[in-house]
Amino acid sequence: MRNSGFFWVIAIIIFLLDYYVFQAVKVVSQPLSDKSRLFINYSYWLISALTLATLLLFPYLQFLQTSKMFRNYVFSIIVGLFFAKLIGSLIFFTDDIRRTIPWLLSKALNNNKFSLTPDGQLLSRSAFLSWLGIGLGGSLFGTLLVGFNNKYNYKVKKHTLFFPNLPNAFHGFKLIHISDIHSGSLQDPIAVNKGIDLILQQNADLILFTGDLVNDRADEMDDYQAVFGRLTAPMGVFSTLGNHDYGDYVSWPTQEAKVNNLENLKSVHANMGWRLLMNEHQILEKDGEKIALLGIENWGAKGRFPKYGKMNLAHPGTEDIPFKILMSHDPSHWDAEVKTNYPDIDITLSGHTHGMQFGIDNAYFKWSPVQWMYKQWAGLYEDGRQKLYVNRGFGFLGYQGRVGILPEITVLELKSNR
Repeated sequence: MRNSGFFWVIAIIIFLLDYYVFQAVKVVSQPLSDKSRLFINYSYWLISALTLATLLLFPYLQFLQTSKMFRNYVFSIIVGLFFAKLIGSLIFFTDDIRRTIPWLLSKALNNNKFSLTPDGQLLSRSAFLSWLGIGLGGSLFGTLLVGFNNKYNYKVKKHTLFFPNLPNAFHGFKLIHISDIHSGSLQDPIAVNKGIDLILQQNADLILFTGDLVNDRADEMDDYQAVFGRLTAPMGVFSTLGNHDYGDYVSWPTQEAKVNNLENLKSVHANMGWRLLMNEHQILEKDGEKIALLGIENWGAKGRFPKYGKMNLAHPGTEDIPFKILMSHDPSHWDAEVKTNYPDIDITLSGHTHGMQFGIDNAYFKWSPVQWMYKQWAGLYEDGRQKLYVNRGFGFLGYQGRVGILPEITVLELKSNR
């Protein structure tokens, strides 16, 4: 299989990580009896061997290919174990630096007084730092397991936004913003329906979806068209595409199959009553006054994310409209193009980051590893008169849960402050 080489490389990395972590396990188990140490050692390597075997056989095990739910959970556990050991290894590496520097000084100066051991040998590993590394890694893995229960724990986040140029007829206008459904990861239509109920309870004037309806394939929506087709609002439901919607991350037998998949996905939007905006705009009118809604295809400034979006097609015709909303899946588009070339866009709505489904998110402090790649990754951002809102995602991808960063339903109320 074409990806087998990739799995072997990852397996070797994991084995080396396992061996490194095992050195700390030996340190913390030293005070125990021989029988207890033997049990711990065998248990550790049994779990490691099962993890490696599962990883290497992942492309070949039939039950992992036929059961999406089981496959996703197995993948999440393997990833969780990897990061737990990686976190612990950072502590162990700090301890190794602490031990190595005095030893190197002693050897370089040929003077054992720089060594903390009588015979000039390398200092022993610290039991405290070994316990700390194992504790932090174990805590991380534990939180990831608990996070499995949060993937359908939808949270409604409400914001009131003020604009000096908002037409009076739209004062108090309420819109729902959702993003990143990733239907290929969903496994519980009943739980998802509860999220749809929450959306409908907000009685919004408009519902906007900013991309990644599927993971890769249009048929992932077969069991969820009726669920998301329940969404309705007086001024409609509008949508755009995200990077996963194009099928760029799977192998297709032909280019025609890939093209057909995208066309089928467009039909899914239409069948649910969603108006898909493909580098175009829609004028919304109320009591004789107008605002413009623009929607572009995916445009990412980070990594290798595609630039299918064309603002030069979506924007013309909106110049005389006093207020503009842009739907653009990737928030990096805001800094890279929107702010510089389109200063008349009042608010951009994005998703894409999921808040990495892991972090700290409260009224006092917000952090996630994803912020090392994305300057704007969750919530509201402002620069002058322009605003960006990044939705934390309705669904999930890869890791089958959420820790700290919960699935989001955004309610934005627009008001005039002139």
